[in-house]
Amino acid sequence: MKGTDKLIIYLDYDGVLHHENVRVSNKTGPFLLAPERYTLFQHAELLAALLEPYPEVQFVLSTSWAVRYGVTAAAKRLPDSLRARVVGGTYHTRHMHKIEFQEMHRGQQVVADVQRRQPRDWLALDDDEEGWGTHAHHHVLTHMYEGISDPEVLATFKSKLEAMCKPRRTK
Repeated sequence: MKGTDKLIIYLDYDGVLHHENVRVSNKTGPFLLAPERYTLFQHAELLAALLEPYPEVQFVLSTSWAVRYGVTAAAKRLPDSLRARVVGGTYHTRHMHKIEFQEMHRGQQVVADVQRRQPRDWLALDDDEEGWGTHAHHHVLTHMYEGISDPEVLATFKSKLEAMCKPRRTK
Protein backbone atom coordinates (compact mmCIF):
# COMPACT_ATOMS: atom_id res chain seq x y z
CA MET A 1 0.00 0.00 0.00
CA LYS A 2 1.39 3.41 -0.93
CA GLY A 3 2.46 5.50 2.05
CA THR A 4 3.62 2.61 4.23
CA ASP A 5 6.50 3.74 6.44
CA LYS A 6 6.19 7.28 5.04
CA LEU A 7 5.25 10.67 6.51
CA ILE A 8 1.58 11.22 5.72
CA ILE A 9 -0.86 14.09 6.01
CA TYR A 10 -4.50 13.06 5.92
CA LEU A 11 -6.10 15.92 4.05
CA ASP A 12 -9.70 17.04 4.21
CA TYR A 13 -10.76 19.83 1.83
CA ASP A 14 -13.86 21.47 3.32
CA GLY A 15 -12.98 23.57 6.36
CA VAL A 16 -9.26 23.08 5.61
CA LEU A 17 -8.46 24.42 2.14
CA HIS A 18 -11.60 26.57 1.97
CA HIS A 19 -14.83 27.41 3.84
CA GLU A 20 -16.68 24.31 5.02
CA ASN A 21 -20.05 25.07 3.41
CA VAL A 22 -19.65 23.34 0.04
CA ARG A 23 -22.66 22.40 -2.02
CA VAL A 24 -22.85 20.47 -5.28
CA SER A 25 -24.83 21.41 -8.37
CA ASN A 26 -25.56 18.66 -10.89
CA LYS A 27 -24.89 21.20 -13.65
CA THR A 28 -21.84 23.11 -12.41
CA GLY A 29 -20.32 20.88 -9.72
CA PRO A 30 -19.08 22.00 -6.29
CA PHE A 31 -19.52 25.59 -5.11
CA LEU A 32 -19.35 27.49 -1.84
CA LEU A 33 -22.40 28.81 -0.10
CA ALA A 34 -20.41 31.44 1.79
CA PRO A 35 -19.55 35.15 1.66
CA GLU A 36 -17.79 36.25 -1.55
CA ARG A 37 -14.37 36.55 0.11
CA TYR A 38 -14.23 32.74 0.23
CA THR A 39 -13.33 30.65 -2.80
CA LEU A 40 -12.80 26.95 -3.37
CA PHE A 41 -9.23 25.86 -2.59
CA GLN A 42 -8.21 29.37 -1.57
CA HIS A 43 -5.67 27.99 0.94
CA ALA A 44 -4.15 25.30 -1.28
CA GLU A 45 -1.17 27.48 -2.25
CA LEU A 46 -0.58 28.26 1.44
CA LEU A 47 -0.42 24.53 2.16
CA ALA A 48 1.95 24.04 -0.79
CA ALA A 49 4.25 26.76 0.56
CA LEU A 50 4.21 25.27 4.06
CA LEU A 51 5.20 21.86 2.70
CA GLU A 52 7.91 23.06 0.34
CA PRO A 53 10.71 22.41 2.90
CA TYR A 54 9.35 18.88 3.45
CA PRO A 55 9.38 17.04 0.09
CA GLU A 56 9.09 13.66 1.81
CA VAL A 57 5.55 14.35 3.09
CA GLN A 58 2.77 12.59 1.18
CA PHE A 59 -1.03 12.96 1.26
CA VAL A 60 -3.88 10.58 1.77
CA LEU A 61 -7.18 12.25 0.89
CA SER A 62 -9.62 11.98 3.78
CA THR A 63 -12.18 14.23 2.13
CA SER A 64 -15.70 13.44 1.01
CA TRP A 65 -14.55 14.71 -2.40
CA ALA A 66 -12.54 11.48 -2.82
CA VAL A 67 -15.60 9.39 -1.97
CA ARG A 68 -17.83 11.35 -4.38
CA TYR A 69 -15.40 11.79 -7.31
CA GLY A 70 -12.64 9.24 -6.67
CA VAL A 71 -9.10 9.99 -5.49
CA THR A 72 -7.70 10.85 -8.91
CA ALA A 73 -10.45 13.32 -9.79
CA ALA A 74 -10.42 14.86 -6.30
CA ALA A 75 -6.64 15.27 -6.47
CA LYS A 76 -6.94 17.13 -9.80
CA ARG A 77 -8.44 20.05 -7.87
CA LEU A 78 -5.10 20.57 -6.07
CA PRO A 79 -2.12 22.57 -7.37
CA ASP A 80 0.45 20.37 -9.16
CA SER A 81 2.89 20.50 -6.24
CA LEU A 82 0.27 19.03 -3.88
CA ARG A 83 -1.31 16.65 -6.40
CA ALA A 84 2.05 14.97 -6.94
CA ARG A 85 2.13 14.03 -3.25
CA VAL A 86 -1.24 12.22 -3.18
CA VAL A 87 -0.78 8.48 -2.62
CA GLY A 88 -4.37 7.44 -1.96
CA GLY A 89 -7.55 7.98 -0.03
CA THR A 90 -9.11 6.68 3.16
CA TYR A 91 -12.03 5.21 1.22
CA HIS A 92 -11.39 2.08 -0.83
CA THR A 93 -14.26 0.95 -3.06
CA ARG A 94 -13.07 -2.66 -3.23
CA HIS A 95 -12.77 -3.14 0.52
CA MET A 96 -15.50 -0.98 2.05
CA HIS A 97 -19.21 -0.41 1.98
CA LYS A 98 -19.74 3.25 1.12
CA ILE A 99 -22.63 3.78 3.54
CA GLU A 100 -20.77 2.18 6.48
CA PHE A 101 -17.72 4.30 5.70
CA GLN A 102 -19.75 7.51 5.53
CA GLU A 103 -21.43 6.76 8.86
CA MET A 104 -18.04 6.74 10.61
CA HIS A 105 -16.59 9.93 12.09
CA ARG A 106 -13.69 11.31 10.07
CA GLY A 107 -11.28 10.48 12.88
CA GLN A 108 -12.38 6.85 12.79
CA GLN A 109 -11.94 6.75 9.01
CA VAL A 110 -8.42 8.13 9.29
CA VAL A 111 -7.38 5.90 12.19
CA ALA A 112 -8.63 2.84 10.27
CA ASP A 113 -6.48 3.89 7.31
CA VAL A 114 -3.47 4.47 9.57
CA GLN A 115 -3.87 0.91 10.86
CA ARG A 116 -3.96 -0.47 7.30
CA ARG A 117 -1.33 1.82 5.75
CA GLN A 118 1.13 1.88 8.66
CA PRO A 119 2.80 5.27 7.98
CA ARG A 120 6.00 6.13 9.84
CA ASP A 121 4.21 9.17 11.26
CA TRP A 122 1.12 11.17 10.35
CA LEU A 123 -0.98 14.26 10.86
CA ALA A 124 -4.59 14.93 9.94
CA LEU A 125 -5.85 18.34 8.81
CA ASP A 126 -9.57 18.36 9.47
CA ASP A 127 -12.33 20.56 10.90
CA ASP A 128 -14.14 17.52 12.37
CA GLU A 129 -13.42 17.02 16.07
CA GLU A 130 -15.07 13.62 16.40
CA GLY A 131 -13.59 10.14 16.41
CA TRP A 132 -9.91 10.82 17.05
CA GLY A 133 -9.79 9.14 20.48
CA THR A 134 -6.26 8.36 21.62
CA HIS A 135 -4.91 9.69 18.31
CA ALA A 136 -6.04 13.28 18.93
CA HIS A 137 -2.41 14.45 19.16
CA HIS A 138 -2.08 13.67 15.41
CA HIS A 139 -5.08 15.84 14.57
CA VAL A 140 -4.85 19.53 13.70
CA LEU A 141 -8.32 20.99 14.18
CA THR A 142 -8.86 23.59 11.47
CA HIS A 143 -11.24 26.54 11.52
CA MET A 144 -14.48 25.69 9.70
CA TYR A 145 -14.45 28.98 7.76
CA GLU A 146 -10.79 30.06 7.69
CA GLY A 147 -9.31 26.56 7.37
CA ILE A 148 -5.54 26.37 7.76
CA SER A 149 -5.17 30.14 7.35
CA ASP A 150 -6.47 30.82 10.86
CA PRO A 151 -3.38 32.08 12.80
CA GLU A 152 -3.83 29.65 15.70
CA VAL A 153 -4.36 26.70 13.36
CA LEU A 154 -1.39 27.74 11.25
CA ALA A 155 0.89 27.90 14.30
CA THR A 156 -0.27 24.49 15.54
CA PHE A 157 0.16 22.91 12.12
CA LYS A 158 3.63 24.36 11.59
CA SER A 159 4.75 23.10 14.99
CA LYS A 160 3.35 19.59 14.49
CA LEU A 161 4.65 19.41 10.91
CA GLU A 162 8.15 20.38 12.00
CA ALA A 163 8.08 17.81 14.81
CA MET A 164 6.85 15.08 12.47
CA CYS A 165 9.52 15.83 9.87
CA LYS A 166 12.40 16.25 12.29
CA PRO A 167 15.03 13.60 11.57
CA ARG A 168 14.91 10.78 14.08
CA ARG A 169 18.17 9.89 15.78
CA THR A 170 19.04 6.23 15.79
CA LYS A 171 20.87 4.64 18.67
